[in-house]
Amino acid sequence: MRLAATVLLLTTFCSPAQAQERTQYVLAISWQPAFCETRPDRPECASQTAERFDASNFALHGLWPQPRSRDYCGVDAETVRADEAGDWQDLPAPDLSADLTQALAEAMPGTQSGLERHEWIKHGTCYDGDAEAYFADSLSMLEAINASAVATLFAGAVGQSLTQTDIRDAFDTSFGPGAGERVRLSCIDDGNRRLINELTIGLTGDIDGPDSFADRLLDARPTDGGCTGGVVDPVGLQ
Repeated sequence: MRLAATVLLLTTFCSPAQAQERTQYVLAISWQPAFCETRPDRPECASQTAERFDASNFALHGLWPQPRSRDYCGVDAETVRADEAGDWQDLPAPDLSADLTQALAEAMPGTQSGLERHEWIKHGTCYDGDAEAYFADSLSMLEAINASAVATLFAGAVGQSLTQTDIRDAFDTSFGPGAGERVRLSCIDDGNRRLINELTIGLTGDIDGPDSFADRLLDARPTDGGCTGGVVDPVGLQ
């Protein structure tokens, strides 16, 4: 399951001492071609093309309120069991507008496997707002990254390697000195290649559109950088 590799990351991020009472999150964004290398039978992977959004942009994995003890807020035990069993398509669908549903289908291709249902049940129910607000805010944070030098760096390096330093420097360029210290890389091994498959990013404070991303990022506590780098995978099995 896609979350398993990042479970240990979630206690890494917290707010600075002067902002202990502010809401903390981990934003997880995926490089979908790398994710699909090890899960080619997933619907979102079987349908991926070089022209699709997630071939050259980061995809939304999730926005996770902290601490983890807040998971499944007000969710009944039967639904929790279904979620933990991975029966995501059997979970109740979050109540979203047609426009947001369409935007989410593009930016979160995992909706083809019910990922948005899982993310809402496990994490969104602990968000300060309804499903519409939760996913709109999640997409706004993703939008800020995909409009930045970070996404340009990845899109220009498809098939090549990037280092942790390359990526953190791109965050500094886009969002201010020290921004990269709030970013952690996750990598997976695919044969003799190491692939960058996900970034997890600490955020602290109230989310208010893409323009708030830099402040939310810089208000979070620095973290270790995770893996030292890897290949930016192109679409298709390599």
